[in-house]
Amino acid sequence: MRITESCAECLYDKQKHLTDNETYLARVREIIENRSEEDTSPYLVYLFDKEYVKCFGERYSYADIKKQYNDLMLSMEAEIRKRIEESDEPLKEALFLARVGNYIDFGAMNHVDTNVFLQLFEHVQISARDEKTYQSFLEECEHAKNFLLVADNCGEIVLDKLMLEQLRRRFPKLDITVLVRGGEVLNDVIEEDASYVGIDKVARILPNGAAVAGTIYGMLNDAAKEVLDHADVILAKGQGNYESLSNHGRHIFFAFLCKCDHFAAKFGVEKLTGMFVEER
Repeated sequence: MRITESCAECLYDKQKHLTDNETYLARVREIIENRSEEDTSPYLVYLFDKEYVKCFGERYSYADIKKQYNDLMLSMEAEIRKRIEESDEPLKEALFLARVGNYIDFGAMNHVDTNVFLQLFEHVQISARDEKTYQSFLEECEHAKNFLLVADNCGEIVLDKLMLEQLRRRFPKLDITVLVRGGEVLNDVIEEDASYVGIDKVARILPNGAAVAGTIYGMLNDAAKEVLDHADVILAKGQGNYESLSNHGRHIFFAFLCKCDHFAAKFGVEKLTGMFVEER
């Protein structure tokens, strides 16, 4: 997904939110100004991280934030599971609750408000467009053998687990893999985070080999490429995965919240509207 000037300024502002170090910010500006047409926001953030390490010796750590939101969602897990299982369509309920979990994103937003998240969680909106995509999703799963979830954020991953429980219950023959980041980046899920919340009880966890806040094919390890190339159904969560995987000729279902003005304008919706998009 092409980086517009407004996206570029937003990327810069997020780094400025982390630090006022002039040397680092000058390098960030240089990276942005010298970007190519093919570069995506996740790739530029990867380049920023490398410069951050050069300037400060280590990445800004989101370890405490990741644990905070994983623990928050784990504390709600039993209650949420009950809500899902008592709904008319448990898989649908679980999938769109998991989409709301995409709000917990310290890359797309400078500030994550737990109260806003909980309000969104209590009032899940499902549009007519969502319903249509959901029916197509069910049809694809009905005939599939291999299912791939491309995960995004901590906290959100607990809701993904509950969704995968219902997916496995409805389609017991599916072989399910969860693709996670290959190294620490923002508050994105890595293997240890996924294991911590119990994803390994419902699916195979596969690190993608790259510490990038997206899924850039050329940076993936061979195992991740193999799974991505041969999955019958792919569900990719979050804006970063959309930015790096869309328009590459793959059949993918994307689920995310529109957390910035650019995404809201692109899809013609208000900010924080949930999208469930099928791209063929």
